[in-house]
Parts: sequence; structure tokens; C-alpha cells
Amino acid sequence: MTVRRLIDRHVPMRLKLSAAWTAILFCYVYGDYFALYSPGKIQAVMAGDIGIGQAGPGMLAAVSLMMALPSVLVFLCLVLPAPVCRWANGALGIVYAAIVALTMPGAPLFYILLSAIEIALSATVLWLAWSWPRDDLPEG
Repeated sequence: MTVRRLIDRHVPMRLKLSAAWTAILFCYVYGDYFALYSPGKIQAVMAGDIGIGQAGPGMLAAVSLMMALPSVLVFLCLVLPAPVCRWANGALGIVYAAIVALTMPGAPLFYILLSAIEIALSATVLWLAWSWPRDDLPEG
């Protein structure tokens, strides 16, 4: 009898990082979407409350920029030079884990669960960036 083993190809680091940011973004979106089902949330949104303040032009621009960075990282992970990609992912993995942690106090259980996943994924981004494989080059 022939045993057929699964082929497990190497996944490039850039693809791992891009996939991690994609997963993080899905958790962000679902957290915000499910929050709309919390009593009073839709009325608060209609009144201009976005959780961290009133929805003025400056606040919306800042939040948009904050959420655009991980979105753009999905692409940038695939095209930035490796050293820049490594440092950007390491730094932004820490920043976004901290942002998520700051939003957790007093949050409903579903939000805390998604936030824990987001922090774990952000920590994975940091770990992947930190452990990016290197070639040994002769000195000189």
C-alpha cells in the first residue's frame, strides 16, 4: 500500500505577514459590525459618537488614517524592501496591539474576544517580522 503524504510548501514571509494583516482587518470589521447590535449603538452613531469622541472632520480623518495603515500593509508587505517591511511590521504590530488593548476596558464579551484575537495576530506579526530569515553573508 502506498502512503500519500501531503505536500507542504514553504510559505514566504511576505505572504504570512500580508495574511496576518488581512485576518486582523476582518476582526476589526466584524467587531465594529457586531457592535451595531448592542442596544443604543445605532442611536449613538447617528448622534455622531464614534466611541472615542464626536465624529467631526478631524476625528474622522484621524480614525480613517489609523484604519488605512493596516489595510495598506496587506499590499506593502508584498512590495516593500525586506528591511523596511520587517521594521514597519514590527513597529506597527506593537502600535496596533496597544491601540486594541486601549479599547478593551468596559467592552462587551464579543469585543473582548475579537480584541484578544487581534492582539494575538498583532503579536504574531511582530514575531514574524522579528524572526524574518536571513542569509549568512561573508563580512567584508
